[in-house]
Parts: sequence; structure tokens; C-alpha cells
Amino acid sequence: MPPYRAPRGTRDLLPAERPAWRALADIARSLSDAYGYREIETPLFEQVDVFERGVGAVTDIIEKELFRIAPRTEDAEVWALRPEGTAGIVRAYVQHGMQTWPQPVRLMLLGPMFRYDRPQAGRYRQFWQWDIEAIGDAGPAIDAEIIELGLRFYREAGLEDVEVHLNSIGDPGCRPAYIEALGAFYAKRLDELPPHERERLATNPLRLLDSKDPALVRINVDAPVITEHLCDACADHFAEVKDHLDALGVEHRPETGLVRGLDYYTRTAFEYYRRGREGQQQALGGGGRYDGLVELLGGKHTPGIGFALGLDRVILTQQDAGVEVPSVRPPIAVVVGADPGGTAERLRVATDLRAEGLPVRADLAIRKLGRQLEAAAREGSRFAIILGDELSEGNVQLRDLEAASQKVVAIDDLPALLLRKSQGS
Repeated sequence: MPPYRAPRGTRDLLPAERPAWRALADIARSLSDAYGYREIETPLFEQVDVFERGVGAVTDIIEKELFRIAPRTEDAEVWALRPEGTAGIVRAYVQHGMQTWPQPVRLMLLGPMFRYDRPQAGRYRQFWQWDIEAIGDAGPAIDAEIIELGLRFYREAGLEDVEVHLNSIGDPGCRPAYIEALGAFYAKRLDELPPHERERLATNPLRLLDSKDPALVRINVDAPVITEHLCDACADHFAEVKDHLDALGVEHRPETGLVRGLDYYTRTAFEYYRRGREGQQQALGGGGRYDGLVELLGGKHTPGIGFALGLDRVILTQQDAGVEVPSVRPPIAVVVGADPGGTAERLRVATDLRAEGLPVRADLAIRKLGRQLEAAAREGSRFAIILGDELSEGNVQLRDLEAASQKVVAIDDLPALLLRKSQGS
């Protein structure tokens, strides 16, 4: 066993894996551009208070999963690695005066997040998310647009069986009465609650609704339903979100146990699942409306909504579903030479071809021609460009490694010839 390994809960993404990840990133960026969401990058770490306010001090993410960075001096700021993207984006929105920009401000972030979570299949301590946020629009249409955008991402990633689970969690005006009814419901069944869920009941009863504990799942069948406690404004907003989704042809499944437990979350909440895969830890991603978060982080009251889609989970789901994903593409040609020591000429020819936009590698090892050709064939290159005595007359030998054929080609004709071959003609 090697003396050093990747930290537990992390992994190396090796070259053979990277094309699939790159393809997902390309889909995310392409869709962001098409829908008008502009890319932003926030620091990988923030003041801890940004996350305690933006995620919630009594959530598992903060209590158990936050990677805190120990300061070197007693009076230094306390930082933490970002566990999600929304809080940092909203902090940037406030800090840089984006409330003066045309609203809504549509932003996207693509990158790694960090949680000190117990590693398991599909859950890593360093993971990647695509984050979309629309800040400054309270209407139901933007909710529908964002939900459809996430669903389209899964479709373009080859996952045709993903569906939307949808709920409304009300607002600070109507939700307190529901929480009171929910607390009374659980209080009558206190003896049936698992010990750790009793602690949650005291701090945040809503979190019990999405518990995966089997005992609580059975209890929640009879729990009060939040959509039956919505005020008129929240009920109307929810109805219009569903109407807009219907207009887009987006099927949506009502899920009354889908909640967000913090006061600044309002109204729309949604998650994405593969059809028939709704069990524990099966959500591919999700999001919701957070109309109180901008104000909580120091700005004026501003509505917002967004989602976070986990790329790690998408990769695993693609593998499970048998989706064909891109693989490593070798260079179309490798420049080799009859003279083992003629590396300068091999490098010059390869550099000139790369300047023409062609993916070409030069074999720079000082070894015999046969070994150079073996290496070119092993990595899957289509051609070997052999430099020999013909080079003094402006010619090279072009060997087709797939067809096992070879011919003399003028070096000036190589770019056009290889370009045609790379395009399949």
C-alpha cells in the first residue's frame, strides 16, 4: 500500500474519468448561457457566519458537516470551506451592490463544495455542484423556469427518467401556525420518536418531515399537510407555479414532506429524482425560494430562488443507467522519428501542426522508432508522422496505424490532410 492516499471521503478524478465530468460542465455552461445566467466564482471559504446564517445554525450541515478552518491567531476571522453555493453568491450580491443591477440578477456557479459528512456511495467530502440563482424576482414564472432548466440539464445528460417533486412551504405569515400544528402532532407521539428526532423537534419541527428514519416515516403518513395551511397569497403563488410548469409540459409530483426548515425559505421547494428511486439519499438535486436570505446577509429585502445539482450523483446515475458518456480522445497523430535522438525536429513539426489547430503529440523519448510506433498505437492515435531522410526534401512518411498502411506526404500538405481525417472525411 502506498504511504500517502487521498483523504477519506475524497478521490482523484483520473484522466479516463474527466471527459464525462467535462461534458456535464459543458452542458451546464451551455444551458446557463442559453437561459441568461452569468457565471460567478466565489471563494472556496467564507466567514463562518455567512454559512451559519445562509444555511442555518441548527442544520446538519453546520452542526456536523462544516469544514472549519482554524485561525493562526486568536483575533483572526473564523472561516469555513463552502458547503454549498447559495450563501456565498448572496453575500456577493449584497457586497457588490447587485441590487442596483437590472433585476432579477441571474447567476451560476460551477465548482467544488466541502462537507465533513460520513462518506458513502454518492456522498463525498469534496463534491461538485452546479448552482443556479435568480435574485430579485418574486413571481411564479421564474420558479417554473428554474425547475424546467434543471430538468433539461438531466435530459441533456442522458437521464430521461428524472421527475420533479414539488411543494410549497408557505411564508413567515402562514408557516408559524402550521409549525404549531406540526409540533402538537409530534408531541402526542413523543414516545414513538427516535431520540435524535426528539432533539430536532425542539429546534426545528419541519426537519422531521423529511426524516428517513423508518419509525418517523410511518408517523409522518398522518402528519398535518403544509399545503392545507397556506395563506391565500402562498396558495395562489403555488397554483401559478404549477400552471406555468403545465404550460411548459413539465410533469411534477406533489410531495408534501418536501420542506426547508429555515424561516428565510419561502413558498416553492423542489427536488429531482429518478422515477421509482425516491428512497434515502436518492435526490439528484433540488432547490427552492429564499425570499428572506438577502436581508439576513445585510441587504434589503429581496426575493430569490435557485437550485444546486450534484454532479457526482449525476455521474453515478449515468453509470447506473448505462448512459454512454465521452471518453478520452487521443491525439490524431504522433510525430516519431527514425533518429532516436532527433527530438528537436519532432518537437518542431508537432508544434507547427498544433499551431494549425490539430491535436498532435511529439514522442520526445530517446528510443528506437519501433518503440515510438508502439507507444503511438497503444494510446489510440490514428496516425504516426515519421521523420526520416525525406524530411530534407520537405516530405514525411504518414502511417495509418489503424489500416497498417503508409505513404509519403509533403509536410506542407499535412495540416489539411489531418484536418480532413479528424473530421471523418
